[in-house]
Order: sequence, then structure tokens, then C-alpha cells
Amino acid sequence: MFDYRYHALSLAAVLLALALGVVIGVAIGDSDLVSSAKSGIVHDLSSELGDAHSQVSQLQTQLTSEEAFTSDLYPIAVHGLLRGRNIGLVFLGGTSDHINDLVRDAVTQAGGNLVTVVAVREPLDLTGLAGESVGTHYAALAPAGSTGSAGSAGATAAAGPGAGEVDAQLVEQFGVLVGKQLVSGGQLVSRELLSRVRTRLLSAFDGQLGKLEGLVVMRDDPTGMSTEESRASAAFQSGLIDGVQAVGVPTVGVELTGTEPSQVPWYESQDISSVDDLDTTAGQAALIYALGGSHGAYGTKPSADSLLPNVGGTSTQP
Repeated sequence: MFDYRYHALSLAAVLLALALGVVIGVAIGDSDLVSSAKSGIVHDLSSELGDAHSQVSQLQTQLTSEEAFTSDLYPIAVHGLLRGRNIGLVFLGGTSDHINDLVRDAVTQAGGNLVTVVAVREPLDLTGLAGESVGTHYAALAPAGSTGSAGSAGATAAAGPGAGEVDAQLVEQFGVLVGKQLVSGGQLVSRELLSRVRTRLLSAFDGQLGKLEGLVVMRDDPTGMSTEESRASAAFQSGLIDGVQAVGVPTVGVELTGTEPSQVPWYESQDISSVDDLDTTAGQAALIYALGGSHGAYGTKPSADSLLPNVGGTSTQP
């Protein structure tokens, strides 16, 4: 008698054998099949890589065209914005020929003149500054008890800071006066003090002292100084900016895109405009507009308000 169960089992056994054969064949490896699959993958990857190279080439061409357009447009956008204006550059900390060249190029492109470039000596030589300031109350700048302190300053020092300490308030007042004299030229009756202390105060000087209509500031964080030297530096720098601001001269702090740590927070604390990408065309344009009257933090870093000022509201009158 025909048994369907036996037939079903036989059919199942055949199918299982076929399945096992397929699995074993793949496991052993069909060289043609593997080679074909490998070739397909390589072909797909090569095709994708070729597409990527094509896209990069197109983007590079587009970027080059846009950069060329920007370079052509830049002189038109800034033409005459600083015409006839005398601009100064102050380094608070280390100097930089690169920064000097970038600022000079930008100012010149806009029709201005970079007439004064100075670098403040760090740490401050307070004893030397006190010696050059004899006859004024800045003769008390030397730290209390230090060798070379003016005799008339002894009583002031005894009633003020302790031995070896800096009178930060007096240093800041000195900075305010220096800032005013730096940008006011011959308008201050007491302008001779800056001339007297120049060699002690400045580590570098190029150009001439005269009336300025804009000031660019480049600051570095103080390094390698004692606590009192750092206090003196901070007080003087803050005072200098206050003095410039009191005269009403536009002041802009600058740095490069790779500057670390960024000085923008310090510029903001002094309530002056800042440009964090001076080494770009946009950064140089922002510097010119900021010197022309725009106020804000410009550039590409997270601290920036925008890449460029709202040029529609920029004043171009001295």
C-alpha cells in the first residue's frame, strides 16, 4: 500500500540534501562567484569615488570663482571709507609683523594711513616709569619699597599698598592718560609725559605721535609674569582703552582665525569692537567698517555677532 508519509519524508530529505549542498558549496567557495562579487563591489566603490572627486572639483571651481569675485568686490566695497584718516596700531604683549601688514593693507586699501605702530613693554617697568615721571604723582608708580622709588612717593606708598605691591589704581590712571595722549596728538597740554616715558613704556615704536582717528588693538595674554606684574599689566591695559574711549576715537580689537586663546572676551569686556578673522577678506572689511563707526563683534568664531557689520548704518565721516 502506498504510504504518503514515506513519500513526504523522502521529498524532505532530498530538499535538505540540496540545501546542504548549496551551503557547503558556498562555504568551500566558488572562486568565480567570489571574484564576481568582489569585482562588483570594487566597481561600485570606484564609481562612488569618481563621483566624489567630480563633486570636489566642481566645488573647488565654484569656491575659486567666489573668492575671485570677493577679491574684485572688496576694493569697491571699502573704497574711500577711511580717506585721509590717520590710524594707529597698539600691541599689548607680543608684536606681529603679520598683523601689522594685514592692518596696514586694510587701512591703505580704504584710503587711510597707518601712522603710528607701538608695542607696550611687558612686564611694565614701573620703577623706570616712576623715575621718568619725577615731578608728577606718577613718580609713585614703582611698587612700594622697591629700589628706585621716588622719595616723595614714600608716604603715599606707606599709606597704600604693602611692600612690593602695585598701586593698581594709580597704574590704571596712568594708562588712561597714556591712552588719551596717544590718540590726541598735540591737543593735550600734558602730552610731554608720553614722550618722557616712551622708551620705558614701549618696546617698539614706528611712525610718529600725532592725532589719530582710529586705533587698532592686538592683545596677547600675559605670560611669565608674577602676580603683581600681571595686576599692573591688566590695570594699565584697561586704563589705556578707557583713555582712548574717553577721547571718542573708534577702537577695534583684532586677532587671527587661529588665535588661541581668543581675546574677543577681553575686547568685549572693554566695550570695544572686535574682529576675530583679520586674516580673511571679510575680516579686513569688518575692520574698516568698525573703524568707520560700526560697533560689534565680527568674524567666524562663536563669540561673533555676525560676519560683517550692517554696512547700511556705517558712518564714513571723520
